[in-house]
Amino acid sequence: MSKIKVLLTDDHTLFRQGIRTLLALEADMETVGEAGDAMAAVALAQQLRPDVVLMDIGMAGMSSFEATRLIRKERPEVKVIFLSMYDDEDYLAECVDIGGSGYILKDSPAEQLITAIREVHRGGTYLSPRLLTRLVDDFRMQGRGGPTRAPRFGTLTKRELEVLKMLAEGRSVKEIAGSFELSVKTVEAHKFNLMRKLDSHNKAQLVQY
Repeated sequence: MSKIKVLLTDDHTLFRQGIRTLLALEADMETVGEAGDAMAAVALAQQLRPDVVLMDIGMAGMSSFEATRLIRKERPEVKVIFLSMYDDEDYLAECVDIGGSGYILKDSPAEQLITAIREVHRGGTYLSPRLLTRLVDDFRMQGRGGPTRAPRFGTLTKRELEVLKMLAEGRSVKEIAGSFELSVKTVEAHKFNLMRKLDSHNKAQLVQY
């Protein structure tokens, strides 16, 4: 039988090697390539024609969402599963908007990723159970007259407001990361979230806001 061809995209080499080793244990899967950033993923998706792309969220350079748009524009048959550290409903909404087929939290057990790959290859969708539970709970809250979810571009978390304020003060991502004892990658993810929520396309527009 033909194997499910998987393209791995993540900026951490050890993480990619771990996933590659994991997939090698499955008789019906093979890793056809690895990309360290979203732009490389777009090029490799054209060249290698994978069935499924595992796409990390929050890499430097081109956004994972933009890369997914480009991949699916050229090859609509390719399924994309997002890998994320964040159980963030805005990320999930964006994933759905651009035709993503799955959203897996990076702290999920390995068997959930394997299940997700098989499920999306069959034409289904897959969400990490923890995220699914949260969405169901939110839905129940709304049904009971609880607080409804605000529009995507309207709500900022406390941390996002702090990051926005520091960006407006001219602080660099590295300086902000140091102030909050966060990784640069985490601050970049907050900045990306801010740009999307506030419909800004660069740092200057964020500062202006």
